[in-house]
Amino acid sequence: MANKYRKSTRLPESGKNFPLLPKLLATSFGVGFLPVAPGTWGSLAAIVLWLPLYLWASPAITFWVTLAAAVVYCIAGTWASNEAEKYWGHDPVVACADETVGQWISLLPVAPFCPWWEILVSLALFRFFDIFKPLGIRATEKLPGGMGMMADDVVAGVYSALLLMLLNHFIII
Repeated sequence: MANKYRKSTRLPESGKNFPLLPKLLATSFGVGFLPVAPGTWGSLAAIVLWLPLYLWASPAITFWVTLAAAVVYCIAGTWASNEAEKYWGHDPVVACADETVGQWISLLPVAPFCPWWEILVSLALFRFFDIFKPLGIRATEKLPGGMGMMADDVVAGVYSALLLMLLNHFIII
């Protein structure tokens, strides 16, 4: 029996009638269309967009800008994901705005003073929680439309961030 909460592997149609703005937002500005593992591409896009903060901003600015980006894109991505379902079906695989938001949440504890490899740990933790959905994450997919698409990645990002905070507290600092 197939899991009804599993992402649709159906590739989107041409989407000629799908308005450009929600299409761009839902696919993390097109990276969701890249072949193989669009969720990972969405996470990598988040890291690439975040790297200038890590490299050149203070810890406080890095944290607050990352948090603001996650909140704003969570709202916009939820709306865009609702629109994506109208054109591409339930939880389409190319809609990876949720992975971008979840990865930004996972990066919140990674400040410029943290070692660079912590970015990779953040990615690995987030992808683990997003793919396997332990500890009640799967239940959040039952929320309707874009909220269900976004909620599991937000929770996966929170779990990843909590583990990174523990790593920072007990091992790094």
